[in-house]
Parts: sequence; structure tokens; C-alpha cells
Amino acid sequence: MTYNREYTPEFITELKENEIFVFGSNIHGMHGGGAARVANLKFGAVMGVGEGLTGQCYALPTMEGGVDYIAGKVQNFIECAKAHPELKFYVTKIACGIAGFTIEEIGPLFADAVTMENVILPREFVMEISKCTSCK
Repeated sequence: MTYNREYTPEFITELKENEIFVFGSNIHGMHGGGAARVANLKFGAVMGVGEGLTGQCYALPTMEGGVDYIAGKVQNFIECAKAHPELKFYVTKIACGIAGFTIEEIGPLFADAVTMENVILPREFVMEISKCTSCK
């Protein structure tokens, strides 16, 4: 596994035109707390949009199911990132706050994104993927 680029900053306060803030949401798009609130207030995430591109963001649903549910939503995100190589996606530590999951549960779900130059991951996710033998 080679991840030779920056990591997602702990706090994102501004984005360039081609940059996308990837945050954990609920499927109903009620962006009331955590990174979802930041997405709505700072980066244009539209209330009512719970999955996909919205404003200068990507809403990734994390509140409705377990790890398998989130894994499917992460794959949807990866397909979107592949379809938009002109965009740079900053993935936050989705599902590891209000949703209550751990880095160990969520980080490996992004293993397929490690080689994607336009997907920037949190350091903790990359470290967890590097430990995960079943992710490779």
C-alpha cells in the first residue's frame, strides 16, 4: 500500500474551487451537528440531500445502518470520485463522531481509495488500512 500525499486536515475551514468536503450525514440530509453542520454552514451542503454531491460537499450516509451499510455507501462515494478526477475529495473521519463507530471499523472501508490521487484520507484511516491484511 502506498499513500504518498497529504492527509485530511483535522479542521477544514476553506476549500478551493475544485475541492470537496466529504462528511458523514443521515439519509434525510438533516445536517444539524458535527461535520454535517460545518458542511451546511460553510460549504453549501443542502438540507434534504443525504447522499452524494451537494454544494461543495459529498454527503455520505452513516446514521442508518451498521458497517456493511456504510461500506456500500463508501463504494458509491468511490465511484463518484472515480467519475470526477477533476475534483479533490477531502474525506473527514466519517461515522467516527456522532454515528459512534471506531476508526478500526470505518478506516478499512476506504482501502480502495488509497491509490486514488484525488481522494485525501484522514491519517488515522490510512494507518488503519496499512494494518489491515484483509484490506489489501
